[in-house]
Amino acid sequence: MTPATQPAQLLTALNWRYATKAFDTKALPAPLWEALQESLRLAPSSFGLQPWKFFVIADPAVRAKLRPVSWNQSQITDASHLVVFARRTEITEDDVNTFFNQMVADRQADPAALEPYRQMMIGGVVKGKDLAGQREWAARQCYIALGQFMTSAAVLGVDTCAIEGLDPAKYDEILGLAGSGYQTVVACAAGYRSSEDKYANLAKIRFPAARVISKV
Repeated sequence: MTPATQPAQLLTALNWRYATKAFDTKALPAPLWEALQESLRLAPSSFGLQPWKFFVIADPAVRAKLRPVSWNQSQITDASHLVVFARRTEITEDDVNTFFNQMVADRQADPAALEPYRQMMIGGVVKGKDLAGQREWAARQCYIALGQFMTSAAVLGVDTCAIEGLDPAKYDEILGLAGSGYQTVVACAAGYRSSEDKYANLAKIRFPAARVISKV
């Protein structure tokens, strides 16, 4: 496979990226957003189980309701797009079977040959974790998707800001998630930085490689 980008280009994009505090209200072009939305669908997860749902909040009225329960952060209403990352509230054998059946169909595989993998998923997640453990595990998967989304955005020249400063219970209430099998974990705004964002040109503060990377 031919690389989609080169090492220097990737590092340039990652150095350019920052937690955008002020967004221009200009909308992302539809093809650009569709690629970013697809990056969410393609995000990796443990076992491939995808215990999540991504809510793209397009309605300005809903975003206006979310802003007060997000520490009144302007990114909620000003960014071109807002995505809410929600976890499954419980991982059941039906969830495993849905994924398993799609895997069998898409790969035209022998179910009997893959049955040990199905049993491993059931043992590791469904029966191997209590409800709190399942929810914590599912939340970690959401952060994997968040990381892929933000990196994809940077490579495409789109600004983002991950937003943990929010009230998950209020989000669930506003989005009508009660009884849906999903709960809010984190949100992410995406769009274009405002020319007035004072944080845009600040130096990126990261520890040196010697502090955070060890070779064994």
